[in-house]
Amino acid sequence: MNANTDEPRDLENATDSPRRQSNSIPSFLFITFVLFMLANGRGGDVSLVRYQLVNGLNSFNHQLSNYTAWLNGTSSNFSLPVEDPNTMPLVQAFLDFGPELDPSQGSYYSNMTGFWHGDLQFHNLTSLNASEAASPWRHLSEQFILPTNLSAIPELLGPWNWTRSNKLAVSVGDKLISLEHDGATNKNIAVIHGRLDLSDPERSDELRLDFEGIHVLSTGTIYATAESGGRTIDIRDLPALVPERFRNDSARAVETELKARIDKLKEKIDAGSFDQETSDADDSPKTKCSFRLYAQLNATTIPKAMMDELEKEIDEPTGITTVRAPEMALEGVLLSQSCGILYEIKHVIGVQSRRLHRRITTYSGVSALVNLALLALFRRQAAQSSTASGLSRVSRYTFLIQSLIDAISFIGHVTLGILAEGRSSLSALAPAGLACLLFVYEAQMANLIGQIQAPEDAPAPAQPPRHPAVVTAPETLPAQDGSAQGEAEQSNPPPPPTPAAPTRPTYLQFLWTHIRTDPAARLWTLMSLTLIVVFRIVIALSLPLFFIGSLYSSMWLMQIYRSARRTRSSGLSTEYMVGTTLGRLYFVFYFLGCPKNILDVEPRQWIYAVGLFMFAQVFVIMLQERLGPAFFLPRRLSPTQTYDYHPPMPLPDPEAPDQSLGDCAICMDAILVDPSLRRRSKSSDSKERPALGRAGGILEKVGGAKKTYSLAPCHHLFHTECLERWLAIKNICPQCRRPLPPL
Repeated sequence: MNANTDEPRDLENATDSPRRQSNSIPSFLFITFVLFMLANGRGGDVSLVRYQLVNGLNSFNHQLSNYTAWLNGTSSNFSLPVEDPNTMPLVQAFLDFGPELDPSQGSYYSNMTGFWHGDLQFHNLTSLNASEAASPWRHLSEQFILPTNLSAIPELLGPWNWTRSNKLAVSVGDKLISLEHDGATNKNIAVIHGRLDLSDPERSDELRLDFEGIHVLSTGTIYATAESGGRTIDIRDLPALVPERFRNDSARAVETELKARIDKLKEKIDAGSFDQETSDADDSPKTKCSFRLYAQLNATTIPKAMMDELEKEIDEPTGITTVRAPEMALEGVLLSQSCGILYEIKHVIGVQSRRLHRRITTYSGVSALVNLALLALFRRQAAQSSTASGLSRVSRYTFLIQSLIDAISFIGHVTLGILAEGRSSLSALAPAGLACLLFVYEAQMANLIGQIQAPEDAPAPAQPPRHPAVVTAPETLPAQDGSAQGEAEQSNPPPPPTPAAPTRPTYLQFLWTHIRTDPAARLWTLMSLTLIVVFRIVIALSLPLFFIGSLYSSMWLMQIYRSARRTRSSGLSTEYMVGTTLGRLYFVFYFLGCPKNILDVEPRQWIYAVGLFMFAQVFVIMLQERLGPAFFLPRRLSPTQTYDYHPPMPLPDPEAPDQSLGDCAICMDAILVDPSLRRRSKSSDSKERPALGRAGGILEKVGGAKKTYSLAPCHHLFHTECLERWLAIKNICPQCRRPLPPL
């Protein structure tokens, strides 16, 4: 091998010698960024949180003592607020409260715990439109807003656009309270709490309202108070919302719930569990409007006993056969007297938590199998494209896009596991782990492809310019002694200046230089930053759908572009492309195409166009294998032909002892020309000479020896077999290290 090559190689086996150990700095950077991402930059002050919890416990104890005294009719600082008598008539104009059903003829769902979603219709009670002004409830709204301070409404409303809110998501926790009365157990009152999320189709964030309420099981009615996040709700005021016949039981249920919350808070303080509350980091829009929530569950035709059996089987599955579960649905009204706002809540559909967890488990199992199939397809394709020639044909951006998709999948499944409770949270970690493995493998594959393809567009090293020697005329020196002194000065030039000692770079300078110069460090830093951005976006639930659609739409486009540009087929197997496309589309079709997905995401019809576009790209890549990489481009736009490694070469002198074209720059053996490929003719003096060329020269072009020699663009000559084995390792010249086009 030429002495210019600075890396030892095994030429007999055409393999590289063992490479030096890779630098650990990229891995360190990656781990550092991931830890920062997971830590989320938050560290709670334990002493401050403990102080807040203790103050909250003292406040609860004080509230309970006053509330218990009020219930017992003794002296107390608490009094039940009086509700505006104009509230219920206005609510009943929009909502029909359900009656108590005959247990043998029908029933309501008794456990509302789960997730609900529905539609909203906005009404501005302070400024009715023409149709609202003509409605029968106009005079009721006028009476309802009489106490409202109209000048304070803009400040109370906050930054949220109330008129555009048309979707509602509800998370409910329902806790049944057993009350003892005259030796009998009363299970008709449940205390509920949860969250209301109002969404705006033109914004990515949501308005979040926390609510506390009373659920009357016999009538399927909900009475609740809702406030913006960070504002406390006094649950002692809830009995004022319910009808008079349920008020005493509701008051006792609230007392029981207060005691349970105090006990839970004591256990938390004693156990030293001082985690920061999630509400501290809630940056959703805020409002100062206070709301009342009234809702009515839809009645079912299932008898009460069979409904109880169904709900027990849902909570604690035993495998028994029950009636078919009816749809959980409700209608409601959300109104604020202080802000003059009323929302009609329509077509709200709910899924109980237990059923949702089973659906999450089923989805997680199928997703794990899909990711496992994607991993197997990737490993098989990586083995097929493991050589340098194979890696030079595929696009690194195809694998980068897939790694980014898997990063989103990993973060999404981890978030799903955090939000889900119980065994379903563990099952969601299976597809998350496989997605993380896919992300790492695909990022490494993209990095390897980038290292192989890096010399393609690298400029050739410029030759240093040759400047003619400049002869400086000697200066005119004084005669006699001056001439001797001038000759001495010319013979003893001044010493060169001593170079300054190199300064030691700072850590940040070293880090920046390393990221700029090391491709692996640059790749891992970019992927880490991308993960952080994606993590923040997903957690904030503001990931734009067009971003996902653009990732899927461009996954195979980069491969088509590279094949057409380099006039070489991709080398990707049909099995890999079709299987990967199906696996990737499973996730987006489930969440953006299935109306009953576990996250209740509304279907988007454009996702089917994305799927068709992806399969069209796969079909184009398959046609590039058969019809040529640039078959779809007109001739004037077609890329230039690839470099010809077998140009015409002059025949060696027939009388020379060495009948070769030269020595191979790899194996150093002579490149012999097959004698049968050389045509000779007889001259007038009967001597055998090479035939004259077309231009009258004495050289003949060798056209049939193309399989014997290969001439690189840098004019280094090789055996074709030697060059093929070399290009299977690296696509640079082994002598001058300039990039080589595909053979």
